Amino acid sequence: MRVAVLAVGQRQPAWADAAWADFAKRFPPEWRFELKALKAEPRDAGKTAAQCMAAEAARFESTLAALGKGWRRVVLDERGQRQTTVQLAESLASWQADGRDVALLIGGPDGLDPALKQTADDTLRLSDLTLPHAFVRVLLAEALYRAWSVNAGHPYHRE
Repeated sequence: MRVAVLAVGQRQPAWADAAWADFAKRFPPEWRFELKALKAEPRDAGKTAAQCMAAEAARFESTLAALGKGWRRVVLDERGQRQTTVQLAESLASWQADGRDVALLIGGPDGLDPALKQTADDTLRLSDLTLPHAFVRVLLAEALYRAWSVNAGHPYHRE
């Protein structure tokens, strides 16, 4: 299964890139885990948040189109479904059984365009806290690896 994290923001701190790379290499080869960083729309020149989100939504759609058809879209949103590690593991198993590749979408400073959110197959919430984008990427990579380890019977996760 291919898992792509599409995230607004191209330049992240070195610690975030290193942590992402560490978790990405832990996945087995049959899990093609990748990050696609999208350009953030500049928040200047009197642009509204809605205009910026719409421009970023167009970048998401273009990137998804380049990946190919049939991807399951999972939107990360503060109003998304809360899941424990075991519940996320169940979601991963369900996604694998579905047979589609999975794209997880992380919005920019203003979030995701409402029209883009409506195209989601699932909406996931990582935390009740507001988190920096670099940290969200790392947290998501760790959470997915932990959920994978539950399904694989790997001892990484303990309850």
